[in-house]
Amino acid sequence: MLRNKNNLYNNYVRIIGGQWSKRKLNILYIDELRPTINVMRETLFNWLTPVINNAVCLDCFAGSGALGIEAVSRYAKSATLIESNYKIVRQLKLNILQLQAHNITIIHNNVLIYLANIGFQYNIVFLDPPFYKNLLQKTILLLENNGWLSHKSWIYLEMEQDSRLYKIPNNWILYRKKYTKKINYLLFIRYKN
Repeated sequence: MLRNKNNLYNNYVRIIGGQWSKRKLNILYIDELRPTINVMRETLFNWLTPVINNAVCLDCFAGSGALGIEAVSRYAKSATLIESNYKIVRQLKLNILQLQAHNITIIHNNVLIYLANIGFQYNIVFLDPPFYKNLLQKTILLLENNGWLSHKSWIYLEMEQDSRLYKIPNNWILYRKKYTKKINYLLFIRYKN
């Protein structure tokens, strides 16, 4: 990933696998935008390989859109990307248009407000909120309590390394966990209560 703060529009992430492999997605240089690095994304999608085909995905706090778009590139049935920043949403729409991805929906909304409604059930959910904003715990509870998760759904969490341990619902079973110097990333399987 290239990050050039001197040029707002000359930054990108690269799709790793699938139908759009090696395609570049333009991203804006905005401090709060922290795309999942390639090695972490590759690890995540290796974990998800057995279940990604035809999955219905939700990318909360979409940012660059790399997680949701990577999922569709690897033949997920669809992805819904939720992002609150208007400038980022505009760039996501341009990237989706460039890819001619008709099975990706972008929702311009605050994740917590959107998930407060009764939900549509997703097979795979990506949670990579801005760090140090205390958004992860609230999001986990909304997903679990408002019907957004199907039986045996997969939930990916990405969080700051020094974060406190979040309260995970009892029916979420840790499948995989890895970490870098600054980031923890975990994959859970959620079973119906």
